[in-house]
Amino acid sequence: MLKGVNRLKPASRTLVFAVCLAVAGACSPIFKNHGYVPPTEDLAKIKVGVDTRESVEETIGAPTASGVVRDSGYYYVASRIRHYGPKKPEVVSRQLVAISFDQRGVVRNIERFGLEDGYVIVLDRRVTDSNVEDKGFLRQLLGNIGNFNPANIPGVSQ
Repeated sequence: MLKGVNRLKPASRTLVFAVCLAVAGACSPIFKNHGYVPPTEDLAKIKVGVDTRESVEETIGAPTASGVVRDSGYYYVASRIRHYGPKKPEVVSRQLVAISFDQRGVVRNIERFGLEDGYVIVLDRRVTDSNVEDKGFLRQLLGNIGNFNPANIPGVSQ
């Protein structure tokens, strides 16, 4: 029944086995971790109303991002992304820790958010319309013959 398999040379069997192993390995997901979120134990060391920006950085490290406004907060973000074969990468988990400060730079609030708390925001790409879709190259070139004005050339004085 398996006479054809038994006739394969040992090198061929090894090659077939290696190819099967590579195909099976290619189907396993690959996880990538990005960013940093301080552990709960380190966040517990921060006292609301007592700690300042400097003491927060000493305790848990520099933030991933900070707010644009001077008195806004620190943000620590960590994401775990799964890559699975030819499929589009998928964000499996995301954590965000937001530490807000008052005008004096003292901690006002510490919040933790997960992927389930977020919203998917579609970013639009804005492209300037060129208005040349219906004109060919020669039409564009010949259409500018009557529009020439020497006063528009820089460096030419009248």
